[in-house]
Amino acid sequence: MSSPGPHRPRERLVALLVLGIAAVLLFSSVSWFGSDRAGVGIAQLVLGVALAVVGYLLYRRAPHT
Repeated sequence: MSSPGPHRPRERLVALLVLGIAAVLLFSSVSWFGSDRAGVGIAQLVLGVALAVVGYLLYRRAPHT
């Protein structure tokens, strides 16, 4: 059984890290709306969605072992 190159598992880990950061941003954005700082909440939602899309694309591109 041949093992994948050293960069292969790292691609999936980076994708999962980006998805985790996106989840934290999306879930914590609710607190900004509760404290009357809707502009920060909206910016955090936009960034969270963008990171979720990037993380999803990276995860799909990474080879599955």
